[in-house]
Amino acid sequence: MREFFPLIVVGAIVGTLAAVFTAAFFSIKNRKEAIGFDRNMKDSEIVRRLLRYARPHAKSFLLVLLLMLFSIAYDIIAPLIVGNVEEMIKNDFPLSDLFVFVGIYAGILLVSLACTYVQAIVLQKTGQKILSAIRQDLFAHIESLSHEQLHAMPVGKLVTRVTNDTNAISMMFTNIIVNLVKNVFIIVGVLAAMLLLNYMFTLMILCFSPFIVLFTVIFRKFSRRAYRRVKDGTTDINTFLSENLSGMKIIQIFNREKRKKEEFDAKNAELGRAKRAQIFVFGIFRPMVYMLYMSSVLCLLYLGGRGYIKGVSFMGQTVTSGTIVTFYMYISKFFNPIQSLAEQFNWLQSAFASAEKIFTVFDIEPKIVDSPNAREVSELKGDIEFRDVWFAYVGEEWVLRGVSFKVKAGETVAFVGSTGSGKTTVLSLLCRNYDIQKGEILVDGINIRDIKISSLRSHFGQMLQDVFLFSGTVRSNILLRKEGVSEEEINAACRYVNADKIIEKLPNGLDEEVRERGNNFSAGQRQLISFARAIIHKPEIMILDEATANIDTETEVLIQDSLEKLMKIGTLLIVAHRLSTIRHADNIIYIAHGRIIEQGTHKQLLEQKGRYYQLYMLQYENEKNVPG
Repeated sequence: MREFFPLIVVGAIVGTLAAVFTAAFFSIKNRKEAIGFDRNMKDSEIVRRLLRYARPHAKSFLLVLLLMLFSIAYDIIAPLIVGNVEEMIKNDFPLSDLFVFVGIYAGILLVSLACTYVQAIVLQKTGQKILSAIRQDLFAHIESLSHEQLHAMPVGKLVTRVTNDTNAISMMFTNIIVNLVKNVFIIVGVLAAMLLLNYMFTLMILCFSPFIVLFTVIFRKFSRRAYRRVKDGTTDINTFLSENLSGMKIIQIFNREKRKKEEFDAKNAELGRAKRAQIFVFGIFRPMVYMLYMSSVLCLLYLGGRGYIKGVSFMGQTVTSGTIVTFYMYISKFFNPIQSLAEQFNWLQSAFASAEKIFTVFDIEPKIVDSPNAREVSELKGDIEFRDVWFAYVGEEWVLRGVSFKVKAGETVAFVGSTGSGKTTVLSLLCRNYDIQKGEILVDGINIRDIKISSLRSHFGQMLQDVFLFSGTVRSNILLRKEGVSEEEINAACRYVNADKIIEKLPNGLDEEVRERGNNFSAGQRQLISFARAIIHKPEIMILDEATANIDTETEVLIQDSLEKLMKIGTLLIVAHRLSTIRHADNIIYIAHGRIIEQGTHKQLLEQKGRYYQLYMLQYENEKNVPG
């Protein structure tokens, strides 16, 4: 055995140095690549940000670590017991001694199983708490984004971030990290036990470990890239499905099913290629580790068998059958964690890729935020003033150009004009859905930038043309989870806006089920429910953005009566194409190309015979020519 010693030592040293230099090379290269891509994050940054969520559960993780130390005792001690039992059988030891070793083996095994069970329970509970915290923060952050930012991001992409990607992170906390640590401890413990038992065999095994480091570093490089590609492909498919399932009616009307199927097939094929690339990377790594395992077993059998048969003693260390059996088990214990590390590393890359996507969303700074001196406003009278307001959605493509007007508390003001003139934009700016570039917007003499966004919007009731109803019941859609509202208050609000007329006809009344987007209600029914929803929140300023458009004849009379009642609540701002609904407004503002062209009462504008007069006569002639 002496002739092999120099070769083994040199092999271990050279291999280790080669692995270190290789790891350093790929680390530098990966760092350069990370700089080259905008949204690619370093692993250290991802870990640092994830630890912020794990830190409140430090005690749970310490308990898991303690349990882990007990559970890995089996992996380290079991081979020694088996080796001793083999020696006892060979040397005809008393049967009582054998029973003692078997009892110790069984005891360690039971303790290990119990610790593993408790560890799994603690980890699952902790992981779900962390997952819940990440989802809550992510959803809250998405809620804080402006309308402009939300319109720029596909819904399917955001859904993927909140669901699929957070699940991948949950796997990391409940399974991956702990098992990674456990396997590292097993490897270190097994190495220490092997060194104490026979350092020559240990050095022989260490000759193979540098190659494992080399393969792992290379695997890390390609697997991370593969997982990013899979995540991007999954997001693309979810985004495509979210958009096209919502617009399936249009697809069928225009007979575009075949074309959309081809687009889906292309995205599906790309995801399939990404998955195959990921499987290919992992499929190479594990067999290579297994090859190293088998090579080390062959070397052990050759060197150990040669030393045992010839009875060679090297530097005071005798090779026995028990030593060979123990080392055979230790090699398995040494390489099994490494093979498991491959799978766990596979999942870790998935978790890091998901975390990268999630933190990309977190890094989007909300465009509309409270100013440092913003304050709460408990109540508003409803005075509104626009002072030389300029606004553009993009660059200097001005939608509003120097718009100025005043609205007194309790007045009803209507905005009319052609499509794209800027009517809806005026109302969006008032609620700070967007921020203006120039000028001032004041409510009760206070610049709206000096009022907290949540406080400002709480004083507005908005009713839009496209009413959105959430899945649930009519009651839940009226309240929107507002607490402390009595049944009588709900009924009173419904009666005030005539919503009670349609609710009474429903089989379950207020508890009638509302399906997705309220598709089991007509446009007029949805509109009346939205009126009741606005009233129940008792706003001082009401906004109706084309809320009377696309209404069925059956409910048109009810809605006209509701509008007259809404005018008595407080300040009312209306955008309407039907001029018949705004004849009693206190002021009508005509906007064209982002400027106020004329304003006045219905009678005054007709007497001027300007743009409003032309629009009114055009509608009047159209209504006269309607058949029947």
